[in-house]
Amino acid sequence: MFVVKISQENYEYDVHALVQSFYPGEQIVVLTPQTGAEKRAELEQNIRLEIQFKQDSVVITTDEKHLVWELGEQYKAEFKRRFYLFLCDETGKTLPWGDLIGIRPTKIAYGLLEEGKSEEEICRHYETEYFVSSRKARLGMEIAKRERELLKDVHYQDGYSLYIGIPFCPTTCLYCSFTSFPIAAYRKVVDDYISCVIKEMEFVAENFKDRILDSVYIGGGTPTTLEAEQLDKLIGKLKKLFDFSTVKEFTVEAGRADSITKEKLEVLHKYGVTRISVNPQTMKQETLDIIGRKASVKQVLEAYALAREVGFDNINMDIILGLPGEEEADVQRTIDEIVKLSPDSLTVHSLAIKRASGLGRWMKEHDVKAMHNTDATMEIAAEGARKLGMVPYYLYRQKNMSGNFENVGYARPGKLGLYNILIMEEMQSIIALGAGSISKKVTLQQDEHGQENFLIERCENVKDVKLYIESIEEMIERKRTLFL
Repeated sequence: MFVVKISQENYEYDVHALVQSFYPGEQIVVLTPQTGAEKRAELEQNIRLEIQFKQDSVVITTDEKHLVWELGEQYKAEFKRRFYLFLCDETGKTLPWGDLIGIRPTKIAYGLLEEGKSEEEICRHYETEYFVSSRKARLGMEIAKRERELLKDVHYQDGYSLYIGIPFCPTTCLYCSFTSFPIAAYRKVVDDYISCVIKEMEFVAENFKDRILDSVYIGGGTPTTLEAEQLDKLIGKLKKLFDFSTVKEFTVEAGRADSITKEKLEVLHKYGVTRISVNPQTMKQETLDIIGRKASVKQVLEAYALAREVGFDNINMDIILGLPGEEEADVQRTIDEIVKLSPDSLTVHSLAIKRASGLGRWMKEHDVKAMHNTDATMEIAAEGARKLGMVPYYLYRQKNMSGNFENVGYARPGKLGLYNILIMEEMQSIIALGAGSISKKVTLQQDEHGQENFLIERCENVKDVKLYIESIEEMIERKRTLFL
């Protein structure tokens, strides 16, 4: 256990994120003045680092060092820079994204592009201001350029996107922290659930009929756990209620190959779904068995072939790097198989170990300190994408990612996923339906200096399926309060 004691609570997130990145195999605990007395007494003996924030300086104390850093007007930014360099010195390593801990590092490049900065200036800014590696700086800049081009026709103020959550899965994978319930245990309430989602649809269709719908995304969970008839009812009603003439992208996460049938794919194709996902995560059967993903490699291959046979010409595949027991050779085999299939886009996730998932418990039971993800594995995936004629087009980061890397979406020209960018960049309102979904109201405002900023407000639907069904009118009222 690595315990850090700090004198101000508002630095807890920054300190925890950076220390965790440098010590991925450790349990990191940050004690603040607000930490309970019992917990403080229990952990005081394990303190390895103490940070005192003073008016113009920071004092760092370890068993071997006592450092005083004089800081200026940009106090917090200067602290992060100095603290990052301190941890580099302590561990003998650097991080690919430097001292950046936010989930959207491309926002920096996006803003600099808006200011008219050159590519060289943007990359240099990443490297000098945040210690980002030259490779990641170039990646961030390239993705920001593509995002900017793709978003230029999006209706920010008079438009919106729609998300529909189907929170059911055949089984729950070990790494998963999304709202997901085993379909076998909820089969009897699925029809009621669909009826409630349709009620939310009717509210949105009526109250947003004067706004432009840019994209629709049905996710989960696994939407294709629904039966073909249920998908037909849900999507048929969706297409009747909303004007799809303005919709640039209609995505359904087929996801789990063990939930895909030809009949379900035919329903999706009939209603004009433009983009689907068939997600292997890995092509190594032993790993799929470990993580509890019951869709076999064979089923993935069969589901993909079915999707092509039905007529889908925009298929995404997801993989995860850093899964239990996987090394570079395993990633290479997965990529080789995906290259043979030739999907239209590839989303490469770096495993993030979430509190709500079972993976943390599995690691403890098997005495695994950290998962294996490296520059080499990231490059294997990137090279596979290049072989498929794909370019990187969106990127985001999460807490506790293996190797402190990132999630990157690659796609062929014309196949870039609009909704993926919108959900990350938070520049357009997204109305979300279904249990556990979160709606975002995005408003463009000007500050006192005339600078435009996006104000983001949220409302959530309850996660529990039965409670969602029981309180559907309240879920609708939450949207009314937020948006109208």
